[in-house]
Amino acid sequence: MAATAIKLKTNYAVSSKIEPFYKGGKVQINNDGMYMFCTCGTKVNIIDIGTGKVTKSIEQEDQEDITCFSVSPDDEILVTSSRALLLKQWDWKENVCTRTWKAIHTSPVASMAFDSTSTLLATGGCDSTIKIWDVIKQYCTHNLKGSSGVVHLVEFHPDISRLQLFSSSMDYKIRLWNLNTSKCVMVLDAHYSAVTSLAFTSDGNTLVSSGRDKICTVWDLKTYESQRTVPVYETVEAVMLLPEDEDFTALGVTSKEPHFITAGSKGILRIWEAYSGRCIYSQCVPGRPKNETEDDPDEQSLTHCMLVPATRKLTTVTAEHNILTYDLCTLKLEHQFVGYNDEVLDVKFLGPSDTHIVVATNSPQLKVFELATLNCQILYGHTDTVLALDVFKKGTKFASCSKDKSIRIWKMNKETGEVNCVAQGLGHAHGVGIIACSRLKEGFIVSGSQDCTLKLWTLSKSLGVDIGEQAAEPEILCADLTEKVHDKDINSVVVSPNDKLVATGSQDRTAKLWSASDFSLVGVFRGHKRGIWSVQFSPMDQILATSSADGTVKLWGLKDFNCLKTFEGHDASVMKTIFVSHGTQLLTSGSDGLLKLWTIKTNECIKTLDGHEDKVWGLHCNKNDDLVVTGAADSCIIIWKDVTETELAEEQAKQEEQILKQQELSNLLHEKKYLKALGLAISLDQPQTVLQVIKAILGESNGQERLESTILRLRQDQKESVLKFCIIWNTNSKNCHEAQSIVQILLRNEPPEQLLQYNGIKTALEGLIPYTERHFKRIGRLFQASMFLDYMWQNMRLTEKSSDSDTQAEEMEIESFFPTDKSANGAKKAVTTAPT
Repeated sequence: MAATAIKLKTNYAVSSKIEPFYKGGKVQINNDGMYMFCTCGTKVNIIDIGTGKVTKSIEQEDQEDITCFSVSPDDEILVTSSRALLLKQWDWKENVCTRTWKAIHTSPVASMAFDSTSTLLATGGCDSTIKIWDVIKQYCTHNLKGSSGVVHLVEFHPDISRLQLFSSSMDYKIRLWNLNTSKCVMVLDAHYSAVTSLAFTSDGNTLVSSGRDKICTVWDLKTYESQRTVPVYETVEAVMLLPEDEDFTALGVTSKEPHFITAGSKGILRIWEAYSGRCIYSQCVPGRPKNETEDDPDEQSLTHCMLVPATRKLTTVTAEHNILTYDLCTLKLEHQFVGYNDEVLDVKFLGPSDTHIVVATNSPQLKVFELATLNCQILYGHTDTVLALDVFKKGTKFASCSKDKSIRIWKMNKETGEVNCVAQGLGHAHGVGIIACSRLKEGFIVSGSQDCTLKLWTLSKSLGVDIGEQAAEPEILCADLTEKVHDKDINSVVVSPNDKLVATGSQDRTAKLWSASDFSLVGVFRGHKRGIWSVQFSPMDQILATSSADGTVKLWGLKDFNCLKTFEGHDASVMKTIFVSHGTQLLTSGSDGLLKLWTIKTNECIKTLDGHEDKVWGLHCNKNDDLVVTGAADSCIIIWKDVTETELAEEQAKQEEQILKQQELSNLLHEKKYLKALGLAISLDQPQTVLQVIKAILGESNGQERLESTILRLRQDQKESVLKFCIIWNTNSKNCHEAQSIVQILLRNEPPEQLLQYNGIKTALEGLIPYTERHFKRIGRLFQASMFLDYMWQNMRLTEKSSDSDTQAEEMEIESFFPTDKSANGAKKAVTTAPT
């Protein structure tokens, strides 16, 4: 009875998608702090900061990479430059390109900036020149020459009345240009490496410059002299001056002198006093290892820093393309977005209600995404690439394994969603490639390594205690069992639903079944022709599923270890397999990026899902069995939703609507309300039904006139549909007369200008003309045949008349020589009646 109640799935649809939106380059936030602009190859992606989702993508038509862009201070104009040496002006809110012009630069544009009035645009090129553009009047106002090498930084003085432009190029100098004279009036020389950022005080009299020479310089713009050189002991990529009207006492700001924030290779934010050069605040990032070697910049080094006064936020961008938003006055992390995930190696649902996903990418850090907001928490701990993940049944704890030969246990706080490491296990001789958690209780985990060994780690009950904000040091785990289980790499390991068995799959083309208590061998599954990538226990039956690089999925019985079924359909390696629909169906992922849904009873693939472009390494189903998450080597993570019931309901509703409309159509035809009937038939998009209505109209006594009046009262879109149907009818000689009648009505009553406005008129003519010519030829042949028949009939009538006249003449001649029956009978009668 329970089996009959299970509803099989028929389809999944993409519910949401986490894909790369930033691959390096410039990042800018608009004035109100609502949208963020990021470069991603040939596109500028516009991200809604509230939801973390890409709302618009501005893409170059020439498919050239965008080298630079800038948004005007009034948030109205976006200008992009590409390697094609073209500048494009966009109305980004409507996603419309309003203007395109040549950049005049002889090489790509490297930097770009608007002035405070959103009127002037400065572009610095790789050809050592700077152009100033008036975006309102649309012409080039200045061509500034004199820089050395690539001009990678341009910035207008905030007081536009001064008409000053600051720039920096590969000679490490800051040039000041007077736009009234188009000349360089001053060269500020203090840096010994590339100048990365400029920041002005509110009065415009002080400038702070940062460079990769690990210093920041404070300049007096009245005397153009250096007031202070501040050694910051890190490569600085961005410098920002703190607003004077905010309260920063929480950060140690007490004096009223200017303070600036630096962001650089250490990956932290620091606040400095401009005149004394003293560091008064240094950010502490929990869990992040300190970068001790300055010559080898940390992967978490900061590349950009932006201040948004409207929302009192500060946004930084890391070298790993992570975008972090802080509260300006406290520098507490509020949001974190991941611009680029690299290759996704594994992904699992996380949380008691599966509200999060945990992702292992080609990185030592783990990423935990909140699905509602796409806010990301980055977990530090592993020192090399994390290869695999598994989550315990309750969803609050999960295990990870890495190339650093270690495993780690992580726990999520149910209230805050914060994740911390609670245990660490060491002991493998090589990288740990696979891990599995116990199913019934959070009692143990099993890990498999490239050293071909399997280890069992028992977890203490203390790991179940909720951890506070200040997490203690991770508990050290020791392996209770170690066993060499295969001759080659272990690709997969899974624990049975009752925690009594462990199954492994290896590159040696075999899967093996082990006792979880002592790792004693229970059985071996042989039959695959290539290495096994995944093994999975059925949640309902004593069955094991295996998927292999030979493109097949096999089901094995746990009692006799024989192959029960083989599923063939993938054209490439099958990377992962999971049971869905309470063990009655399989969902598999391949190295070609395809997902396939199989029904076990019928052995058939009922649906193929195409959403990825590369190997799908991660595949996991949520507790409610209605969502599936996949992660692939194309850096995309897709949440798939079961739409079986939705599609079934839509199909039933559609059928009911069709039945009601068909009944209504019959009633209208019976009542001879032909206009409504024709409109309803057109809405059904059924050419045969429309044809029946037209034949019913033509069947009336004044059918042609009624058809003409009915057709002319239709809307233009309905006439277009009828004309499209005429193409179909005109291909059949039985229905061509109705089609020609409608074409005749339209040609007779619609002016050519109106007909040209019809959607698809060209296609309609191309479809109508050949068959119309064929029908005319057929009618011509029929007319010729009818003329010949008429001619023959006339000849037959003439021949009949001549034969009749000849017969009468012959009879008269015979009667003159021979008496006829009538004359003989008369004579005989006369004789008999004569008196004797």
